[in-house]
Amino acid sequence: MREDVEAMDIKDVTANWVNAAVLARQIDDRIKALADLSDTPLFFGRLDYLHTPGAEQAEGADGERFYIGRRHVHDADGDPMVIDWRAPVSQPFYRASGKDPMDVGLRRRFGYTGGELTAYEDEHLSDPTETAATSKLLQQEIERPRVGPMRDIVATIQPEQDEIVRSGLGGTVCVQGGPGTGKTAVGLHRVAYLLYAHRERLARTGTLVIGPNRSFLHYIEQVLPALGELSVRQATVDDLVAHVEVSGADEAPAAVLKGDARMAEVLRRALYAQVTMPTEPVVVVRGSRRWRVPAYELEEIVRELLGREIRYGAAREALPQRIAHAVLVQMERAGEAPDDRVQDAVARNSAVKAVVKAVWPQADPAKLVLRLLSDGEFLAEHAAGVLDEDEQKAVLWARPVRSVRSAKWSSADAVLIDEAADLIQRTHSLGHVVLDEAQDLSPMQYRAVGRRCTTGSATVLGDLAQGTTPWATRSWDEALAHLGKGDGVIEELTAGFRVPTDVITYASRLLPHIAPGLTPVASVRENPGFFEVREAGGDHDLVAACEELLRHEGSTGLIAADARVPALAEALREAGIGFLAPGEETTEETRLTLVPASLAKGLEYDYVVLDEPRAVIEGEPDERTGLRRLYVTLTRAVSGLIVAHTGPLPEQLAA
Repeated sequence: MREDVEAMDIKDVTANWVNAAVLARQIDDRIKALADLSDTPLFFGRLDYLHTPGAEQAEGADGERFYIGRRHVHDADGDPMVIDWRAPVSQPFYRASGKDPMDVGLRRRFGYTGGELTAYEDEHLSDPTETAATSKLLQQEIERPRVGPMRDIVATIQPEQDEIVRSGLGGTVCVQGGPGTGKTAVGLHRVAYLLYAHRERLARTGTLVIGPNRSFLHYIEQVLPALGELSVRQATVDDLVAHVEVSGADEAPAAVLKGDARMAEVLRRALYAQVTMPTEPVVVVRGSRRWRVPAYELEEIVRELLGREIRYGAAREALPQRIAHAVLVQMERAGEAPDDRVQDAVARNSAVKAVVKAVWPQADPAKLVLRLLSDGEFLAEHAAGVLDEDEQKAVLWARPVRSVRSAKWSSADAVLIDEAADLIQRTHSLGHVVLDEAQDLSPMQYRAVGRRCTTGSATVLGDLAQGTTPWATRSWDEALAHLGKGDGVIEELTAGFRVPTDVITYASRLLPHIAPGLTPVASVRENPGFFEVREAGGDHDLVAACEELLRHEGSTGLIAADARVPALAEALREAGIGFLAPGEETTEETRLTLVPASLAKGLEYDYVVLDEPRAVIEGEPDERTGLRRLYVTLTRAVSGLIVAHTGPLPEQLAA
């Protein structure tokens, strides 16, 4: 299929060089999408239907066999050889069971090693005498050592995951999932499914995946290309609101307040306070005639525009046209027959422009936020009844700033500027947005994301127990409301496929303290995994633990409180052990990653050494956030975990 595309000759099929360039780009993308992955098979399953799908199920009718793979594959004659996993006919591979065989007689799973077929496993779903059993190949695929970036899970999607993946484009879905439940993979595969089912629509409107940081995005960036999807943009929230250079940071109380949804009302008030009612008439001179629009009529026009609640910038653009229309009404009454060109000319008249400038001045979002944060009287005027005096003092800068360029903007400030920018000019909306690790967003950040999908839908992924910011989400209903998707459906994944039983059981001791009432993850893996809590005598014991785990196949992560990372890096160098930073791709030669606790979220390693749990807690501004950070770091291991400590363990981990 790839060779056929590469051999295409487009010299005589394009009308001009622009069409030729566009077609060449499309061909290039198609070639990239058809790239072979050396360790990834073209198919991973087979379905033998009792009857041909879609045909009448007549007695004795022959069934049909389909091979299921990551993408559609056809032969030289165009006949299908492998069916895309997203096609309706593939759905029983994920949903069929002995209780509901979905007209499937046999489901076969193939096992691969390094891209070579090494095993297969059959389930006779329509045979009442065959008892259900756990798939060994499924277990092996889940537990396969991880080296390199995150990979797709198309061969192991479970029924409850498949329901979310195949949910429709029109609705927003929020997935609450504990560690190892596959929520990130589900979100990415839902994007791939939606692109398959609604390709033309999403090609026009666009798709976006939002992650917590660049390391995380780098880790997941190969999943969609492996499924043949190359058009999905990836970004962090900071990328979306990058109107100014962020070079400062807020204290936690200020950041919490700036992220509060009440700030949206403060910004709206401050922006529209710039609109003033006209006190003088406008006189438009055209030739020998003078046309006068009285002040009361101008005020009616301004109030009508304010009442429509359209964007500030759009209303400002409409104002001169409304004034011009009032002039044209007078012209028509005087017996003239003005047309649209006359109205446009009147709208551009210097007298009209002067009125617009005085009544509805241009607004700059960064300058508006700058004044709010540096001018106490201006803030007090527009925050009255919204923020109390102490809250106003908390968000004000200690020193006034002269200009937008000289300000040391924080991430929370940038979100405020994005809110102001949307009040002035509507933000472009995409067809679908995936928001991962959503529990860490502030209400104002949710609003920023929601602006990117006002006319589209969203997939929200997160775990309330892993919220590690002072403004972390308290409930998904509240989060969806801030996102503007209050009608979104909340789904919960509780089956753990990644984290071993002993590890998740130990980490779940923290749940009563960080997320009371949340359902603990139940590991479905038969292999309990390797788990040990050991007392360490110093950094040399941490190095020894890493060396011990590196003897196993797969990746190893050394996770520590941020303040401990420099010392551990030096200890690893002295021991001659090479290591990577989060986001850097592991190789067979270098399989150890040194991970600051603040960057551990969303990442996974076959084996993990967790250094000093108490230090992880103490590295956060409050105990609850620290315990949540510890919960995150305890649940990054796929096959084994060593918890090393010199001081006493946190009492919350006591049996």
